[in-house]
Amino acid sequence: MYFSIVIPLYNRPEELDELLASLCEQSNKEFEVIVVEDGSTQKGDHIVERYRDRLAITYFEKDNSGPGPTRNAGAARASGNYLIFFDSDCIIPRHYVEEVSAFLEKEPVDAYGGPDAALPTFTTVQKAINYGMTSFLTTGGIRGGRRSMEKFHPRSFNLGVSRKAFNKLGGYRAMRFGEDIDFSLRLMKAGFRTTLIPGAYVYHKRRSSFRQFFKQVYNSGIARINLHLLHPGSLRMVHLLPALFVVGMVLILPATIFIHPALLLLPLLYSLLLFLDSLRINHSAKVALQSIAAAWIQLTGYGSGFIVAVWRRLILKKEAFSAFEKKFYD
Repeated sequence: MYFSIVIPLYNRPEELDELLASLCEQSNKEFEVIVVEDGSTQKGDHIVERYRDRLAITYFEKDNSGPGPTRNAGAARASGNYLIFFDSDCIIPRHYVEEVSAFLEKEPVDAYGGPDAALPTFTTVQKAINYGMTSFLTTGGIRGGRRSMEKFHPRSFNLGVSRKAFNKLGGYRAMRFGEDIDFSLRLMKAGFRTTLIPGAYVYHKRRSSFRQFFKQVYNSGIARINLHLLHPGSLRMVHLLPALFVVGMVLILPATIFIHPALLLLPLLYSLLLFLDSLRINHSAKVALQSIAAAWIQLTGYGSGFIVAVWRRLILKKEAFSAFEKKFYD
């Protein structure tokens, strides 16, 4: 099986360098790489040139249109019979392509997703954000981890799909946020066979600051309502939890005044649980402390975006929207 690895790129040349370097170390070399520059002002063309003699690599530029159409543009140039999509902020373990190839030979599927992890070299903030995005004490539990699309929706930072399935769906929709879950839901509706490949993990740097992280999860909360309207029945009770968390935290202060002061212990106990769990996983008190901040930012950001979207889209019946589009990476 020959793979085409498609990488959408927007103003992140340094991250592309690390990603391409990791692809050079793959134990299975049966793949090509396609880098699509999505109207960047900080281009990665000079980075790509460093790898011309080490990878079968294609690079081209296009006008800015967001991640979905950019992945589609890369897929249109691909020659492989199986597409793999990575985000530019990923680093790929040496065994990745070998793991995926072996799995698909034994158990052919139309699409798969893989988990994410953090490297020891990641910053403290990146490790804390990774904890927040993967822990079952946060919205990481929503992401799922079982080999069932009812529980696990492949995300496009680490997603593989056969060309047949991709073409049948017509690729990604032109959505700025939530396009990967939309793609997964459409795969399910079309009857394609999907799975999680636990060994096909990537090291995912995600955002480099809590400010950027808040913007990301806020838009994820908005996207969940947009997805609900596109795919009725896709909204689950678990998706409401961050919004309930926000409402609960807002009510805690008056509740401590009018009901009982001991209620203030609830957020403190939750923070302590986060600290101990992150300490168990990361073996670092510094990361564990930052994990508390990451978890609170994630829950309040996602929950706030969700609540705003409920008001604007479900109550006021306004059109689809997102926030921070012009300054998403600031």
